[in-house]
Amino acid sequence: MPALITPFDEAGELDIDAHRHNVEYLSEVGMEGFVLGGSNGEGPYLEPGERRRLLEAARQSAPRAYLMVGIMAETVRDGLRQLDECEDADSLLVLTPTALARNRSPYVLSYYDHILEAAAHPAYLYSVPPNTAYSLPVELVSELADHHSVAGMKDSAGDVVRLQAIVDATPDDFILFSGSSPAVTAALTVGCHGVITGSGNYAARLLLDTVARTPDRNLQKRLTELSRAIDGHGVPGVKAASSAVGLRAGLPRLPLEPLPAEIAQDLADLSTD
Repeated sequence: MPALITPFDEAGELDIDAHRHNVEYLSEVGMEGFVLGGSNGEGPYLEPGERRRLLEAARQSAPRAYLMVGIMAETVRDGLRQLDECEDADSLLVLTPTALARNRSPYVLSYYDHILEAAAHPAYLYSVPPNTAYSLPVELVSELADHHSVAGMKDSAGDVVRLQAIVDATPDDFILFSGSSPAVTAALTVGCHGVITGSGNYAARLLLDTVARTPDRNLQKRLTELSRAIDGHGVPGVKAASSAVGLRAGLPRLPLEPLPAEIAQDLADLSTD
């Protein structure tokens, strides 16, 4: 699934028409599911009510698509508020709290316990150390995997040894996704169910082919080279590349800013090559 971008207009408001276009465009390419309000969807920057609007528009644009929605909060109170916007989701992607709870396992467990108990949908743990500087410890993953609301996890560390350790430490029905484009082939080889990546926006067909034809070294090499060049610029890079292939990416939400024109053009040339 793509970690779908969220388009904002020049005033910083949601561009729902652009969002609908992006869902329809990627559905036609072959994507059957989307993650809304994830890291590449600027989930931590979404305001009250915006998750609901994104979810409703995606459901209308792709009625049969599987829709996972990011819960990205620092407090239980805010996490529960975000849950209230996700009634029509198929599942939830619950990011680790970090600002004051990072590396303090009792607080992290308390956060997840409260959110998981209130969740009305299957939930996936979400560890993304490139953004949070914190990896959910495998021991905590194993403990949380027994919760009745937990269906699996997305891990974006790009560490295949860690992915293998998570597979080994969790039940057979625990669904593990990798969030690293360079690790797609390796992740599937060690037992991941699938991948959720930013490259699903700007290289959707390549990502689908890489998954379907694993282990095709040539496809993985191209995906790795492309994603490393683009994802290194963060969300603005993903948006610039996505615009080049036909998505209506809009602007990032401040403090993120669009890339300088020359860099954006370089990424556009790469993604359309």
